[in-house]
Amino acid sequence: MARHSLSSPWLCHSGAVTYDPGRRGGERSDGNFAGGGRQPVLRNEFREPLRAQRDPLADAGGRVRSNRDDHQRWRKQSWLGRFVSTYGWRAYALPVLAVITVLVVYQAVSGTTAPKPVVAEGPVQGPPTIGATGTGIIGAPPKGMTQFDANLPTGILPEGGPFTEAGAKTWHLVPGSTPKVGVGTTKSFTYTVEVEDGVDTAAIGGDEAFARMVSETLANPKSWTHDAQIAFTRIDDPSQTPDFRVSLTSPMTVREGCGYDIPLEASCYNPAYLGDQSRVFVNEARWVRGAVPFQGDIGSYRQYLINHEVGHAIGYQKHEPCAENGALAPVMMQQTFSTSNDDDARFDPESVQADGKTCRFNPWPYPIA
Repeated sequence: MARHSLSSPWLCHSGAVTYDPGRRGGERSDGNFAGGGRQPVLRNEFREPLRAQRDPLADAGGRVRSNRDDHQRWRKQSWLGRFVSTYGWRAYALPVLAVITVLVVYQAVSGTTAPKPVVAEGPVQGPPTIGATGTGIIGAPPKGMTQFDANLPTGILPEGGPFTEAGAKTWHLVPGSTPKVGVGTTKSFTYTVEVEDGVDTAAIGGDEAFARMVSETLANPKSWTHDAQIAFTRIDDPSQTPDFRVSLTSPMTVREGCGYDIPLEASCYNPAYLGDQSRVFVNEARWVRGAVPFQGDIGSYRQYLINHEVGHAIGYQKHEPCAENGALAPVMMQQTFSTSNDDDARFDPESVQADGKTCRFNPWPYPIA
């Protein structure tokens, strides 16, 4: 019996060869069946090519072929994504370290340091003498200075609107009250706002405009209540006696209440006017026209006038000099007459020494608050 050997035929073609796992049981490509086993078929563009796990041309050890899918995903990433994928957490740390390095180098070169905390500026003489007793007039020029030159350019009353030369020497209460302003750990002051009878306030907005300016100034955080020791409450009950009375007053009555040894329009605090009235005299002439050192800023001058004279009423009894040339003047400096120590020393040598220093006008006890 002749023995026939069955062998796979050679396929001679230029295309690649693969096996079709679906063709089993002798099925040929023409639909007929032959012997069993898998038959080689041509690979086309719809079939996945064979890929060796290792490069056949590499060394004996071989190297793993690269993953095409990974390469395709890499090509789709942005440069930032590739950077993060490559360096991981270091991608975030490196920019932060670079910024810190630049800041350190800049500070080392420029000498920049952390800014010092802002400290509120205020009176240089320390806390007020709260509760001090006395009957002496505070704020008026000292008696006996008859040699003083009344023509001091900065002390004269500027030109301006009309004011009442003389009133009735009595005052009426301006209605209105305010809640307590400030902490008042040492003293909570009460005050009234009053206008001298006979003073015409129509040109300055009426009595209420004067009272509102007083209340708003004393309630400002740059005023005296910045110091927790002090608080203010405005009252209007005639049966209550206030700690002091802020009084808009004609120049002739001010001269009686404050003195007029130096012939300049001034204001003052008289703790015992007529024996029992603690009165802050606000000169209407100054309220209307202001003062030369304030360079026409009538609003700032009115705030200064209130803060300065009330400062005397709450315990700041002495005047202050200009501490630093070109700096803001202390609110307890006599800025109505001048912001120069050389000028102020001429009528208040006990408080001010002539040293050539000149400050800028300032209406507030705590200008930085």
